[in-house]
Amino acid sequence: MRSSRELVSAGLSDAGIRIGLEIHCQLTNLRTKLFCGCPADYRSSPPNTHICPICMGLPGSLPSPNRRAIEDGVAVAIALNSEISKRMTFFRKNYFYPDLPKNFQISQYDGGGGVPLAKGGFLSIEGGKRIRIRRIQIEEDPAKLAYEGTIDDSTATLVDNNRAGIALLEIVTEPDMEDPREARAFLEKLRGILECLGVSNGELEGAMRCDANISLGGGTRVEIKNISSFKEVERALAFEITRQRQLLSRDIKVRRETRHWDEVRKITVSLRAKEEEEDYRYFPEPDIVPIEITEDFIEEIRRRLPELPDQKKERYIRQFGLKEHNAELISSDNALSRLFEECVKMGGDPIEVSNWLVGDLISFTRELGMELTDPRVSPRKIVELVNLIRSGSISTKIAKEVLMESLRSDESPEEIVRKRGLLKISDEALLQRVIEEVFEENEEAVKEALRDEEVVNFLIGQVMKKTRGKADPKLTYEIIKRELGKLL
Repeated sequence: MRSSRELVSAGLSDAGIRIGLEIHCQLTNLRTKLFCGCPADYRSSPPNTHICPICMGLPGSLPSPNRRAIEDGVAVAIALNSEISKRMTFFRKNYFYPDLPKNFQISQYDGGGGVPLAKGGFLSIEGGKRIRIRRIQIEEDPAKLAYEGTIDDSTATLVDNNRAGIALLEIVTEPDMEDPREARAFLEKLRGILECLGVSNGELEGAMRCDANISLGGGTRVEIKNISSFKEVERALAFEITRQRQLLSRDIKVRRETRHWDEVRKITVSLRAKEEEEDYRYFPEPDIVPIEITEDFIEEIRRRLPELPDQKKERYIRQFGLKEHNAELISSDNALSRLFEECVKMGGDPIEVSNWLVGDLISFTRELGMELTDPRVSPRKIVELVNLIRSGSISTKIAKEVLMESLRSDESPEEIVRKRGLLKISDEALLQRVIEEVFEENEEAVKEALRDEEVVNFLIGQVMKKTRGKADPKLTYEIIKRELGKLL
């Protein structure tokens, strides 16, 4: 076997990045927990008020699986092209940790006679790369732990059992991702599918959490636990790649362990040695009988499925002629696809609308800390903006300013253009005077422009600067070329 230093020398630590994800998605559409009648909507409740003997595993209590959770799990399995088990079982996963009120978690187990909800399948990310799914299973969420300060320096661990017993889907991938950006793209696509199915709202705090496994050059695998957002997953993986690469470069062996992503310090810190399956002492849950899943049950759920993101993407390309990149981004986000379709219904040009949605609109809403569901992000504004550009009333540069102002103030684009006098200048005499001023102020540039077409763009830029971006670019170019022609 090659040493760590040899791996680095050979470049394998870079070329051999392998990332697998284990995603825990709460089924937030359920009214009750997975095995009891406690309310599933716990987020606004005082700590430890949604608990019962079943949540706590008290003697004599009997868990009863929530049928709707199984329906949701089957819907997700169909959407991820997985093979659904005809008979699924629950197991007890035993480990001692403060987030488990009964010292075991009712989960599923792919081994020892256990059968998860589904196996196999795939999800395609942009560019067509398929990320394989290893298994999908249903399990209960542990309680929530909180720390005063960071996990390293807190003097106490606070436990809220309201979350214990909430229905989770665990989706495990094969280690097919080779870059942190691919991991983020996978998660964003998965979130779009879950929201499209209506089974999970990823915007809710803690509704979608991720463990990431990463190894370099076929070496030891390290797990990073409970990363709470897609952005942090990308950051945590990037940090871990750098950390492991540095260890390998000094011929230090990477330890198999579980690490915590510290979002404050932006580093991973060691939590514990990685447990093996045998550490959990899985055994069949004696209080829940195996559940049969019939073909009729699966087909009934299949018939109820909405149009999924990949189907939507293909339709956008076929029906509206969108570029693949735009179609991928819009179809993967429920809020964005609703906005797009409403704009098109209102008569907005599909291609122009899609360009504004995936470009400046997403960027501006992020900058302003707004959600796409905010009432200030209305389809009427987008259509108005696109129509102002298409009619030649405003330039693209001015349109960007108008869009930002419209999001901030909630005024319509037409109102902003009218109040601020932003209509495009198409008056040839007025532009002629401005161009004459620019020529007088930039004599050397005018001489160069006679020989170099690139310098013409500089002169156009000066005209735009003087007119605060309102000059008609096409007419400005024509006048400048005409005036340059007189100097030859």
